[in-house]
Amino acid sequence: MKKLWLFSALMVIVSSLIPGISSAVCPVCTVAVGAGLEGARLLGVDDVLTGIWAGGLTLSLIMWTASFMHRHGVRNTFWYIVNFIAYYVALSMVYFMPHNNPMVHFNRDCIWGIDRFMLGTLVGTLVFYTMARAYIRYKNTHGGHALFPFQKVVMPFGGLLITTLIFWAIIEWLPSIGINLC
Repeated sequence: MKKLWLFSALMVIVSSLIPGISSAVCPVCTVAVGAGLEGARLLGVDDVLTGIWAGGLTLSLIMWTASFMHRHGVRNTFWYIVNFIAYYVALSMVYFMPHNNPMVHFNRDCIWGIDRFMLGTLVGTLVFYTMARAYIRYKNTHGGHALFPFQKVVMPFGGLLITTLIFWAIIEWLPSIGINLC
C-alpha cells in the first residue's frame, strides 16, 4: 500500500509541475491506470488482468510522449515509431527480472496459447486505444463537447475496467466448468 501511495503522490506532483503535457491523454487518466496496475500487482491479481492495465498505461504514456514531441516540433514519423517501440520494450523487461523477483515469468501460464501477461497487455492496449479514439470521435461529432465532465477519463478507464471484469470471469468460470484455457 505504501508503494501505491508513493506512486500516486509522485504522479500528482509531476503532473502538477508540468501542466502542459496533458493534451493527448490526461494525467488523471494515466494516474488512475497506473494506480490500478500497481494496486493489482500488490494484491496478487492474475497476470492477464494486470497485463490489461499495463497495456493501457503503456499506451497512455506513448500518447502522452507523442503529444509532447508534437508540441516541440518533432514531425518525423521515425521518432514516433521509436517512442512506441521504446515503451513496449521497457514493458517487456518484466520478463527479464531476476528469478527471485515476484514479477511475471514468461510462458509459465497461458490463455489460448498466449502468455497471460502478454495477452493482457495486447488486449489492454487495444481497449485503451479504442476507447480514447471513441471519445475523440464522439467529441468531434457533438460540436467539440463531451457528454459529461471527465468523459475523457471515464471512457478509457471504464473500458479497461469492463475488460478486466470480462477476463476475470473467463479465468474464474471457464476452468470451473472444465474448459482448459491453455
